[in-house]
Amino acid sequence: MHLVLVVHGARADRPDFRHLVGWVREKGHLVEVRPTWEAGEGVTIAAAAAHDGVDVVVAVGGDGTVNEVVNGLDGYDTPLGIIPLGTANDFARQVGIPADADHAMDVVLLKAPIRVDTLSLNGRRFLNASSGGMGAEATAETPSEAKASLGPVAYAISGMRKLADFESRRARFEGDGFEFDGEILLFTVGNARATGAGTLVAPHASMVDGVLDLCIVEAMPRRDFARVVLAMKKGEHLEHERVHYVQLREVSITATEPLSVNVDGEHAELTRLVYRARPRDLQVHLHHLPGMAE
Repeated sequence: MHLVLVVHGARADRPDFRHLVGWVREKGHLVEVRPTWEAGEGVTIAAAAAHDGVDVVVAVGGDGTVNEVVNGLDGYDTPLGIIPLGTANDFARQVGIPADADHAMDVVLLKAPIRVDTLSLNGRRFLNASSGGMGAEATAETPSEAKASLGPVAYAISGMRKLADFESRRARFEGDGFEFDGEILLFTVGNARATGAGTLVAPHASMVDGVLDLCIVEAMPRRDFARVVLAMKKGEHLEHERVHYVQLREVSITATEPLSVNVDGEHAELTRLVYRARPRDLQVHLHHLPGMAE
């Protein structure tokens, strides 16, 4: 196989990654290593590799690196592989890709790619989930140093700090006959089920159903919200009267002031958001689909 490995620059010198490159080459595969040092480089590298006709482009890093490669592959049918060397690795965790670099590469080499849905936000493709409001703010405010030393715990600490601030935002949601206009604390648009280091915000999501899963949490007293967040860890939050959960082909969101939005690890501030489902438009090497037994 001809593989291009798009590796986050901070991960390029890791001993486990360098070992991986060595043994894959020893097996006779052509391996090109392409480190990224600035935001957006992964998109350009992945697009060039797909244009050149490589067999697979492998994202080596966290959810942000995966997101860049997914966008670089937009318009091509080149399969995606993932070596999850980031902090949360939400997508890889759900689809059974091992945290061990060598074992993750086994999935790329031994498992045939599966065709799955992606979603888009304002035209930019993503694979796992996008969140807005308090959850996205907590992710954006988590220092890189804390993520490196504490891992997913760093997100939890930032989340507790945001809970203390506890500010709602007004937004209007419209799509496929669904409408909501009011004060919200957070929302998530999911293609897969979990984000935020394993929180099951979209417990009914499927990557092969051609729709997106929208979860909205309305403004509520701090104590009630804390209970909802705890229930969300296990996907048990949908029965709360101020939680709305629908499946749509697309949804538009208009906010009165910029919303903090996270898309597979990438952050933005937006007042107008249009999410769309893109059925079966990506091939990806994975162990199993979310919700399936291994």
